[in-house]
Amino acid sequence: MRRARLETEHEHARLLAEAVTPDNTDSMTTTVEDDSIVTVIERETTGGLQATVDDYVVNLTVAETVADNATRHSNS
Repeated sequence: MRRARLETEHEHARLLAEAVTPDNTDSMTTTVEDDSIVTVIERETTGGLQATVDDYVVNLTVAETVADNATRHSNS
């Protein structure tokens, strides 16, 4: 089994975690610890792990961009 633990800090960690969690597969768990999102991914193969990590990072990046834009526009 291959495992990756990704921990990223965000201003709106809980909001972003809620945005990406619906896309989690059974091999993923996501929790919030203070201002950090912690996601653990376990896959049988290195290639599968790499693909899942890549998908997760893309989803998190999109969620963060949307949240940043929404915050910027609501403060205008």
